[in-house]
Amino acid sequence: MQPVVALTIAGSDSGGGAGIQADLRTFSAFGVHGTAALTAVTAQNTLGVAAVHLVPVDVVEAQVRSVVEDFNVAAVKTGMLAQPTTVERVANLKRAGLLGPLVVDPVLVSTSGHVLMSDGGVAAYRDALIPLCDLVTPNLREAALLCDVALGDLQSIEDLVELAGLFRALGARYALVKGGHALAHDSNHASDVLLGPEGLVILDSPRVATNNDHGTGCSLASAVAAGLALGREMTDAVRDAKAFVNAALEGAREWRLGRGHGPIDHLGWASE
Repeated sequence: MQPVVALTIAGSDSGGGAGIQADLRTFSAFGVHGTAALTAVTAQNTLGVAAVHLVPVDVVEAQVRSVVEDFNVAAVKTGMLAQPTTVERVANLKRAGLLGPLVVDPVLVSTSGHVLMSDGGVAAYRDALIPLCDLVTPNLREAALLCDVALGDLQSIEDLVELAGLFRALGARYALVKGGHALAHDSNHASDVLLGPEGLVILDSPRVATNNDHGTGCSLASAVAAGLALGREMTDAVRDAKAFVNAALEGAREWRLGRGHGPIDHLGWASE
C-alpha cells in the first residue's frame, strides 16, 4: 500500500486556517499525499488579510511541472490563483494534458472582504478555466460575480440551481453552488446544490453555530479532490467532503485560536 497523490495550486495563509495549509491538512485527513504549487504569499490571521505578495506566473508553472513530472498526480485542486495570468496558465496546463481531474475553487474575495484576485480574474475564470474543470465550487458571492447577477437577487434553492446551470453552460462538468445557511429553509440548516450529467443533488446539513469557520471553502474543495484521487465518483466525493467539513466545524466549535474567525478541526483533534 502507498498513498495516492493530489496537488493543490493555491496561496499561503500565514494564520494556517485556509489556503495551502488547509489543503494539505485536508489531503492528510483523507490519507492522500499532498503536493503544492504556491501562487501567493498572504499576511493574514483570523481577523483578515493584511498583505498579498504574488508569485510570478512562470514560477507557479515551474512548481506544477516539477510535481507532475515526478509524481502520478491523481487529482488537482485550485484555490487562490490571485491574478488572471495564473488562471490562464493553469488552464493551459490542463489543456496540455498535464493536470488530471480538476476541482476549481474560484477564490475572489476573502470572508473579511479583502480582494484576492486582480482585475480580469472573473473573465479569466469564465473564459479559460471553468470550461475545463471537472467541478467548480463557488460560494454565493463568487457565483454572483462569475454569473453577473446581483447577490441580493439570490433568495432560494431554485436560484442556486439556475446558477449551477450557468456554470454547466460555461463548460464545467459539475457545479457545486454553496448557499450555506443563507438560503436554507430554516436557520438550522446549510444547503448546497450539485448539478452534473446525472442531474441535480441537493445537499443539506445541520448548521454548526461557531465562529471557527475560516477555510471551509478551501477544505471542501480539497476534500473533493482527495476523494477523486482515491477513485470515488463525483457525487460521492462531494457528499464525503461536505460531511468532512461539517465534522471539522463541529470539532472546532469551541476553539479559541485567534480573535476572529478561527480554523476548523481538519485532523479530528477534538475527538482525541
